Amino acid sequence: MIEFIPTHAAGLARLANFIPKAAGDYSWLRNFDLIHHDNVSRLSPWLRHGMLTEAEVINAALIRHGPDIAERFLTEVAWRLYFKGWLELRPGIWAAYQTDRQANWNQVQTQSGLRARWQDACTGQTGIACFDHWAAELALTGYLHNHARMWFASIWIFTLGLPWTLGADFFLRHLLDGDPASNTLSWRWVAGLHTRGKTYLAQPENIARYTGGRFTPQGLATTAPPLDGPPHPAPRPCPVSDPLAATLRSGLLLTEDALSPDPLLALGLSPAATASVQASAGRSHLIVSHRVTEWTRAAMDDCTQRLGDVLGPVTPCADALAVADWASAAGLEQVVMHYAPTGPAADALIGLRGALAQRGITLCTQIRPIDQLAWPSATAGFYRFRQILPDILAQARA
Repeated sequence: MIEFIPTHAAGLARLANFIPKAAGDYSWLRNFDLIHHDNVSRLSPWLRHGMLTEAEVINAALIRHGPDIAERFLTEVAWRLYFKGWLELRPGIWAAYQTDRQANWNQVQTQSGLRARWQDACTGQTGIACFDHWAAELALTGYLHNHARMWFASIWIFTLGLPWTLGADFFLRHLLDGDPASNTLSWRWVAGLHTRGKTYLAQPENIARYTGGRFTPQGLATTAPPLDGPPHPAPRPCPVSDPLAATLRSGLLLTEDALSPDPLLALGLSPAATASVQASAGRSHLIVSHRVTEWTRAAMDDCTQRLGDVLGPVTPCADALAVADWASAAGLEQVVMHYAPTGPAADALIGLRGALAQRGITLCTQIRPIDQLAWPSATAGFYRFRQILPDILAQARA
C-alpha cells in the first residue's frame, strides 16, 4: 500500500526521491495508472496541506533539470495554482457546488433507484471492474492516480448517470489531497461545466492502454453530452495581504491549508500565542473518512511539534467565534494567518474579521507570494494562464 506519512520530513523525502524522475521518465509515463504509482510524484497530500509549497517543488525541479527538460512536470504543478486561483476569483462556484450537492443528496434519499446506484458506486459494486477497483483503492489508500480520477468521474457521470456533485463529494471524503479547487473544478471539467461544452469521455481502449492491460471495461457510455449549468460568474478582484504590524502583541492561527508558517515567522512574527482550526470535517455533509481526518490532524501536530520552540502550546479552535475568544483571552492585539483559500477552512472562519474587531483585535491575513502572482491571471482557461509560467518559475527560484 502507498505510504503517505503526514510529516514535513516525509514530504521532503518524497520530493527528493521523485525529482530525479521529474523529466523524461515523468513525461513518458505520467499518464499510466500503474500498481505502485512510482511513475508520478505522489506529492499531492503534502502540497494540499501546505507542508510542501509549489515554490519548493518547482525550485527543486529547476535545480535538477532546468525549465525545458522538466516542462511537463512544471506544467502539472501550475495546474494546481491555476485551479486554486480560478476558484478564489469565483468563490460562488464553491457555494453553488455545496447547494447543488445538498439538492442531489435529497434526491438520493427519496429515490430508491438513485440511492442504490450511488451506494454501489461508493462501495465499488457496479460490476465495472476498473471503476470498482478505483473505488476500493481510494477508500483503502486515500489516493488515486490523476488519470484514474478522470476515468472514474467520467464513468460516474456518463455511464452510471449519477450527479457529479456526489462524485466530487465522494472524492473529498476520501482523498488525502482532497482540495476544494482542484477537485471541484476537475469534476466540472469532466462534466463540461468548466470549459463550457468540453467533456471527458472514458474509453475502453484508453483505459486498457494506460493501465497496462489490467482493465478493458465493457458497456461504458459512448458519448458524453455536456451537462447544463449557469454561465461562470465574473471574477472578483484578487484578495491581497493585510499590513503586518510587527510591534503588536500577535498570535498565529494555523489552518490545514498552510502548514508551513515559516514565511510568516520570517516576516518578523513572534507569536505570543498559537491556535489552530482543523476543518476537514467540513469537506462534506456526510462523514469524512477517518483516514483523512487523522492524516490532517497528524499533519497539524507535526507542524506544531516541528516549530514548537517558536509556537508554544497550541489551542485548537472549532470556528471563528472560538478563535476570537482565544485571541481575547490571550490578550492579543493582532491575529496573523496565511490566507485561507475558498473551501472548508475559509467556511469555518467566516465572520472572523468582524468577531475579532468587536474585541478590538486586528486580523492580518497573508497571501503567499506565488499565489499573489498567479491568481490574478486565472481569469480564463489554463492555456492563457500558462503564459505567466516563466514568471512563476522565476519567482520560485528567487
